[in-house]
Amino acid sequence: MEQVKETGTVKSSVETGRKLYWWKAIASFMMVLLTMPLGHALMIMMEHFLSESALHYAAFALGFVGMVMVVVGVFVKGDTRQTLWGFFGGLLFWTGWVEFLFMYFANRFGTQPELDPITGEVVTRPEYLILPATFGLWMMVMIMYIFSTKNGCNFINWWQNRLLGDNKPVVAARPMTRHSSIITFMELIMIMWGSYLLLMFCYDDVFLGEDHPITLLVGLGCLIGSFFIFAKQLRLSAWGANIRMAIATVVVFWTPVEILGRINVLSEIWVAPLEHKTEMGIILSVFLVLAVYFIFKASKNKAHHK
Repeated sequence: MEQVKETGTVKSSVETGRKLYWWKAIASFMMVLLTMPLGHALMIMMEHFLSESALHYAAFALGFVGMVMVVVGVFVKGDTRQTLWGFFGGLLFWTGWVEFLFMYFANRFGTQPELDPITGEVVTRPEYLILPATFGLWMMVMIMYIFSTKNGCNFINWWQNRLLGDNKPVVAARPMTRHSSIITFMELIMIMWGSYLLLMFCYDDVFLGEDHPITLLVGLGCLIGSFFIFAKQLRLSAWGANIRMAIATVVVFWTPVEILGRINVLSEIWVAPLEHKTEMGIILSVFLVLAVYFIFKASKNKAHHK
């Protein structure tokens, strides 16, 4: 959902030459990637250690803190700092006000999980079964982006070029006010939301099913696509832009990970963090090191531009 100025893409975010920024791309990719298993583990740990009533209050507070962080990010100085505020705030917002709220209402009104017919194990939790009902809401936001905003998102630009054609400069003439915190937040939410919708429609036997060839092709296509996105990420010279592109790279890359876990090809240790304390401890440690590094870089950049 990267937005652009009237004259085009923000020049400071992109290196126009052939130079590749391997460290920036890898570090950004790894930091965003590690939030995926940690987010799953956080939900499991909260469910395990908190009572039902305490869980709901904690989850709501988590989402509220995330929203506040995103708003605070609007007022901080520096593209990288705004990006980090929007990213971390968006993660808390999604976990607290999306995933946990779906869980609350699914449990409150007795939505049943999807069970494996042979083993009886839960293969899809109740909250994810009702998530596809939000497809219309997701499309509502996408319509706004496609028909009302000029932006730098390749996915949205592709649709604008095909739907609007020569009318694009008139229909989507101007970008929204550019706040990197809000851009990062909306990019994270929309891509994760869209990824969940894609997976749930693929898993649904009425549409395809988890073992359907098209489901496997979706996973393969996303895996290949993530390498193309990473190739674009390699050319971004600015830390903030690199982190924002890493969000797209990681979420697309994570789609085949979810599919492989669904068909029991990959062991998802993050769904049982208490049984894999060492592995999860390593993941958390690496993430914290990278997060501190990015915060340091953002502060250094701010001091440099004073």
